[in-house]
Amino acid sequence: MDQYELIRTAHRVYGKSIREIRRETGHHRETIRKSLAGKEPKYRRRKPPRCSVMDPVARIAEGWLLGDRDRPRRVNVTQLVGSGIGWLRSMDSGERSRVKLFVMRSRYSGKAFVRAYPWERQEMFFDAHMRAFAYYQGVFRTLVYDNLRTAVKKILRGKNRVEQERFVSFRSYYTYEARFCNPGLGREKGGVEGLVGFARRNFLVPLPRVKDFEELNQMILERCQKYGSHRIAGREDDRTVQERFEAERSRLLPLPGRPYENYKPQRVKVDRYQTVRVYRNRYSVPRAYVGRWVWAHVSCWQVRVFAEDRKIGEHEQVFANCKWKLNPLH
Repeated sequence: MDQYELIRTAHRVYGKSIREIRRETGHHRETIRKSLAGKEPKYRRRKPPRCSVMDPVARIAEGWLLGDRDRPRRVNVTQLVGSGIGWLRSMDSGERSRVKLFVMRSRYSGKAFVRAYPWERQEMFFDAHMRAFAYYQGVFRTLVYDNLRTAVKKILRGKNRVEQERFVSFRSYYTYEARFCNPGLGREKGGVEGLVGFARRNFLVPLPRVKDFEELNQMILERCQKYGSHRIAGREDDRTVQERFEAERSRLLPLPGRPYENYKPQRVKVDRYQTVRVYRNRYSVPRAYVGRWVWAHVSCWQVRVFAEDRKIGEHEQVFANCKWKLNPLH
């Protein structure tokens, strides 16, 4: 993954040619072309792995596990909650619902981007970045983060972090640098923390009544755009946020030719009910695949199921627990 990031940065940030990168790194030009096209270097098995010890007793062990699945759980699972939280009127019942707020803010101009999501997952974290980059029409060379779990696997001494593998893949694709705040020091990202409160007070008060997240986020986007006419007190001049952003726009990196393929692959097994289980919910597939292992590609809003290279099911993602999403044609 380090070489993937090195190749893309050398080309996108420093403008080096394939020949120069080949001479400096020793990689074959086809490997370099694949990296520049966004294809990550991955090891792919030609045949599924076999285990000479477990194969004879695999069916017996699977029966034990299936039996344990129906017994009461002994532990509770604690849900992680982020600091960017807001409220709105539920889209169906009119009751209050909690949403997660993603916030990005330019340090120089103060131009802000805010977007709401039902959950705090990595696919949504990446989707918010991609929409923010499109909003700014470019990529900031450096982004400063809190030590959020979607990006950081482990906090080391000082500024060192072990980053999540998919996060490294994502930022390598857009070739920006990630910096992380010291734990417990909110002043290092005070502008963003203040924007979270500003978004709650100005975008979600009074509680908006919307039919879905698309309508909610369109409303928030319009208010972010109106904020461009705001003048931030205490700056060295009286230019608006948008005027200051126009001055820094040329320093942003260009967007890649195509967006990042934002989905999380999960290997799942089709059960006797013709469903696969993804994030505690079940999604139907055709009967012919009962008992087979397939791949679920979980994107921000959809779940697509593939058997080898063939798509066998596609559903809108359910944001709840223990729900079933069924297609009658299955």
